[in-house]
Amino acid sequence: MEVERDQHTSPPIPIIDLNHPDEELVARAVVKATKELGFFQLVDHGIPNDLIKRLKEVGTQFLELSQAEKKAVTSEEYYGYNMNDQYQLENGPQLWAENLMHIVWPPSCINFNCWPKNPTQYREVVEEYTEEMKKLTDRLLRILSEGLGLQRESFKKGLGGETELSIAINNYPPKPQQDLTLGLSEHRDIVAIALIIDNDVPGLQIFKDDQWLDVQYIPHAISVTIGDPIVRLSNGKYKSVLHRATVNREKQRISWPFFVGSNPDWILQPLSELITDHNPSKFKPITCKEFKHRSFFKLPID
Repeated sequence: MEVERDQHTSPPIPIIDLNHPDEELVARAVVKATKELGFFQLVDHGIPNDLIKRLKEVGTQFLELSQAEKKAVTSEEYYGYNMNDQYQLENGPQLWAENLMHIVWPPSCINFNCWPKNPTQYREVVEEYTEEMKKLTDRLLRILSEGLGLQRESFKKGLGGETELSIAINNYPPKPQQDLTLGLSEHRDIVAIALIIDNDVPGLQIFKDDQWLDVQYIPHAISVTIGDPIVRLSNGKYKSVLHRATVNREKQRISWPFFVGSNPDWILQPLSELITDHNPSKFKPITCKEFKHRSFFKLPID
């Protein structure tokens, strides 16, 4: 059910077989990992391996285009094609990455100008992947709801019902000065959940017990990071995970995160069923859009 890493090398990171015949055992494992760490890896999750392979192929083909072709993709606010190869953190390492990100659901929020025109099969593959991921993310939200004794749709409703879904391709080229460079700086997610697949080059790290832990690469596995909106909805019963992406000296690392967002105009606040005289609200109500903006620019929230 849960396979733990070698405890001689690092504390265990939960690995959960989502196709285990005991669904109650699966749910308990997801809830336990979310309460204790805010991170876990899923295997046998139901997303076809061939679809994951095709997603990686079209993503890699996009990254291999000329810079002019990649920059032809429209950029707006958080979405489109961007490069961080010249971005220096204050008193910290340089960020060394490029990425593409765009909304995939709901249809009313999609701007296809932020999607690549090449490779030509990109849209077909991403739309197929989105349909599969919608089923998986809905299942995870139901498990998290029921794990706190709530109605199964409580967390989805708490995110505004029709949640905004998006996908990204993060490219971390090899960098000889590895110690002076990060692919993505340490952060907690401003989306509810991120589900990440990657190539076979390790680089994702989570912070646990005052140390950075490498997340092992497992073929076809999905790494799941819990974000701050889930913490707020649960009134602190669930955790978000601090994580970052490192770069490799010799090998290119690519990741494909799929983000479960929220309805931008919805009020994000602890679910009312969890608030009592003995357990008052720990977080102020805030629109999802404002929460995202203030979190992204590191502005005070509560």
